[in-house]
Amino acid sequence: AFGVVADIQFADAEDGHDFGGCRRRYYRHSLRLLREAVRAWAGESPPIGFVLQLGDSIDGQNARRGEAESALQQVLEVLGQLSVPVHHAWGNHELYNFSRARLVHTGLYSRPAGGSDGPADRECHAYHCSPAPRLRLVVLDSYDTSTLGREPGSLRYQESLRVLREKNHNDDLNSPEGLKEPHFVAFNGGFSQAQLDWFDEVLKFSDENQEKVIVMAHVPIHPSASNGVCLAWNYEAALSVVRAHGCVVCVLAGHLHDGAYCLDSHGVHHLTLEGVIETPPDSNAFGTIYVYEDKMVLKGSGRIPDRVMHF
Repeated sequence: AFGVVADIQFADAEDGHDFGGCRRRYYRHSLRLLREAVRAWAGESPPIGFVLQLGDSIDGQNARRGEAESALQQVLEVLGQLSVPVHHAWGNHELYNFSRARLVHTGLYSRPAGGSDGPADRECHAYHCSPAPRLRLVVLDSYDTSTLGREPGSLRYQESLRVLREKNHNDDLNSPEGLKEPHFVAFNGGFSQAQLDWFDEVLKFSDENQEKVIVMAHVPIHPSASNGVCLAWNYEAALSVVRAHGCVVCVLAGHLHDGAYCLDSHGVHHLTLEGVIETPPDSNAFGTIYVYEDKMVLKGSGRIPDRVMHF
């Protein structure tokens, strides 16, 4: 069993609204809801094996307030009360607060030191591990190709900006207004070819060893587990890697605060988790997933519905 939580977006700030101005965001309360989640996970029997934090642990406004480090420290302190590993995905809000070079030196860098468990680029926050026999977890970096968190003068930034401008002609690159492919916005990102090649090799290994694979990333990779906007730039490329193998049973993501779910034509479950940040203080948004030989059972809390996902 393992815990899942997405889009905490903590800031020591009064409640606010999303960019559209119509959805309430409970910045300060999100930390209290995370404490409740940690308490629930700590009380699980038999105990959970690990927790997946699906990205956007702190809100972008911390950067403007000069509170990025302290906000992150508060979130990590709460998660640190658990006696099990926490695997972190990097989201857009992490990259509003920190450069990639800085994130590598924070507690959000959960990629193991040394070894060949991730791509050659150490700043690419992708890796894999086996938390239980015949089960593999693959963490993907859905902002490997992105304008966020990179030096504007760098080649990777320039290349990402070129991809974005090719598809998005709006003055505001965060606006999907009028786009044929509305997911080409700056608050999304994509996967480099090097990461996709590495991902393919990991899945090949899992096929050969008859493992079941759970994939996690901040940004969804299936249109039906998305609203059409919150979707990785080159989601088709990531999906084609998944579909070239038989081992992936589930892809977990955050980013879309409403959550979404689909079972795709290849029998892969795509579960996008509801975000803590838009959860009223009297509710919650976390889950515990129990893994069996033939299924995964999600026991949700508050906004997150229970779900049975058969393999």
